[in-house]
Amino acid sequence: MTGQAWLIGGLGALLVGTAKSGVPGLGILAIPLMAAAFPARMSVGALLPLLIAGDVFAILYHHRSAQGRVLRGLFPYVAAGMAAGALFLARVSDAHLRPLLGGLVLLLIALDLLRQRMGWRRLPHHPLFVGATGASAGFATTIGNAAGPIMSVYFVSRGLAKAPFVGTQAWFFFLVNVAKVPVFAALGMITRETLRFNLQALPLVALGALLGVRILPHIPPRLFTAIVLTLAAAAALRLLV
Repeated sequence: MTGQAWLIGGLGALLVGTAKSGVPGLGILAIPLMAAAFPARMSVGALLPLLIAGDVFAILYHHRSAQGRVLRGLFPYVAAGMAAGALFLARVSDAHLRPLLGGLVLLLIALDLLRQRMGWRRLPHHPLFVGATGASAGFATTIGNAAGPIMSVYFVSRGLAKAPFVGTQAWFFFLVNVAKVPVFAALGMITRETLRFNLQALPLVALGALLGVRILPHIPPRLFTAIVLTLAAAAALRLLV
């Protein structure tokens, strides 16, 4: 890796830590940064261990705020989405998958805004909504570590405050990301080179996690929700174009 690639990848690691512990949605920006530092498919594998490290830091700090009931019934749909994502990852090019992900995220954001406007309080609890969210998140996280915006919309729609949002998200993605390791390793997306980079970038993830913890208490609840949805929408548009 060149010096420039290390700097870009290091910035991505810093953003991962900050997103995991304080500003959900910010981590989606790490995806294009890692893609600039590594070849496309390898960048997905290089990002995964950093995400797991960020999840661990977030769990250690926010584990008491996690709400397992919000995740209840979600994982069977996530597993189905991950299986479909693994098949697509082996056969379909990134050029076809990126617009699909972007459109999916925008659809979920529009649905949540409509829910708020129409007062549909029961929608986030409806089995179809839960199933669609879980399957979409499983598919998106497998093909590009891009389920963050989808789950952000889901957690916002369930009315989670800042600390429960971060704690619940940390547990969800830790379990999902660990499950992806053997899949990515089998597809050759995790290599000695990516693992060497992960080890050296780990302190940046820790630094980002500390920054996120310091930032989180100072974000007003309404602004927090606005930031999450705005970053999710921006990431979706980035995937589309």
